[in-house]
Amino acid sequence: MPATIFDTPYRAFLFDMDGTILTSIAAAERVWATWARRHGVDVETFLPTIHGARAIDTIRRLNLPGVDAEVEAAWVTQAEIEDVDGVEEVAGAAAFLKALPVHQWAIVTSAPRTLALRRMAAAGVPEPQVMITAEDVTVGKPDPSGYRLAARRLGVEIGDCLVFEDATVGIQAAEAAGADLLIITAAHEQKLETEHATVGSYESITVQVDEAGLMHLGQHQTL
Repeated sequence: MPATIFDTPYRAFLFDMDGTILTSIAAAERVWATWARRHGVDVETFLPTIHGARAIDTIRRLNLPGVDAEVEAAWVTQAEIEDVDGVEEVAGAAAFLKALPVHQWAIVTSAPRTLALRRMAAAGVPEPQVMITAEDVTVGKPDPSGYRLAARRLGVEIGDCLVFEDATVGIQAAEAAGADLLIITAAHEQKLETEHATVGSYESITVQVDEAGLMHLGQHQTL
């Protein structure tokens, strides 16, 4: 039987932010819906495409005539900083993160740093020593560079990392980087089709650190 993530020791855990450790989908969709209507973009078909990607990449992908992607991305970021209504942790996330050795986990987010810190504060999520944000990469997810950079800054090999994700572009980024994956499904109403292990929240998993400093993921036993 092939080894699973629950049989594999890891040197580091790498976390996506939005939808993975905190729920910001409603706030993000409010802002992006306003932006889309202003630019004549169909809201219903557009909103599913925003998750997990950098704002500037989302806007560039539309290829709208006469639109300055950098200016528009800055507007979106500021609007999202001002709207954190309903932003909260995914169940059990803060406690799970606080239980990890501080030098063995990182956040890799498509959000700009100011927005990431704002949402983490609103959700009560601890700030990591290593955080890769939109400004740290030239190409966002699904490009793997963000996850690879996080591993380098933690001083570990990406193959020794477990990535926690929720969005398709983030899953693709982690796969391309060469990391193992655990999918957090709490923020999504529709089930994500994936071959990777999934959990509903952090309340169903545990972590233990052995004498060598390796982290072992476990599951709470259900009665």
